[in-house]
Amino acid sequence: MENRQMSRKRSGAGSLSERVAFLEPNEHDDGYGGVTTGYVDRFCDAARLQPRAGGESVQAARLAGTQPYTMIVRSSSQTRRVTPAWRVRNERSGKTYNIRAVANMDERNAYLEILVVEGEAG
Repeated sequence: MENRQMSRKRSGAGSLSERVAFLEPNEHDDGYGGVTTGYVDRFCDAARLQPRAGGESVQAARLAGTQPYTMIVRSSSQTRRVTPAWRVRNERSGKTYNIRAVANMDERNAYLEILVVEGEAG
């Protein structure tokens, strides 16, 4: 029985072991009549990053040099504002991820699942 408990994945707030920054797109005048798009840090939060496994699309993404992850964060007024136009940066590793989708999978507004991709041009 101990082995079964050891093999279970952690869930809940204790499994949110990463620190991530959410970056919102920001357009500003470049001084020459054009517009430059950049990203501005809006807030940091705890998260869990789980590499996605299986499926033909995931395998194809790996061949293309990208790695999709499911990121779990607590649902809050800040995280519910996040859209696929935003980016996420892992504060420990410095890696930046593009956001593909944001979903309230438990339908109770406790946690959000965010599909992110590493290694993709933004």
